[in-house]
Amino acid sequence: MEEIKVNGYLVLTDRRYTESDEWVKLEGELAKVGITDYAQKKLKDIVSVELPETGSEVKAGESIAVVESIKSVADIYTPLDGVVELINEKLLDQPELINDDPYGEGWIFALRPADKSKYDELLTPQQYAERIRKAEGG
Repeated sequence: MEEIKVNGYLVLTDRRYTESDEWVKLEGELAKVGITDYAQKKLKDIVSVELPETGSEVKAGESIAVVESIKSVADIYTPLDGVVELINEKLLDQPELINDDPYGEGWIFALRPADKSKYDELLTPQQYAERIRKAEGG
């Protein structure tokens, strides 16, 4: 798997990204969602996660989950319309998985997209890397 490093932040090339720092990876019929390395490093030590309800219908841009760190509280937004099929229950006992492995074990939820073609409208890894570069003044 290829990766892009930007100012010490990791961007993986096998997924798409949102302006609000979520990543989305298509896996079969589902779209797995989490927060980016950039987002977890900005939040610092994550201490709790409020997960969405499975079976709930969601619209792109809706706040669907909450991540709380020692520093702040951040809403997690759904990147696509769809139905929440899976949640990462490990995060209830181990919210630090988001810090330790944001692109793997730290995924937050998976949804069944209403329209998979909308995935292609999300930010490419290169576009997201450029967004970080600008945000960090580099």
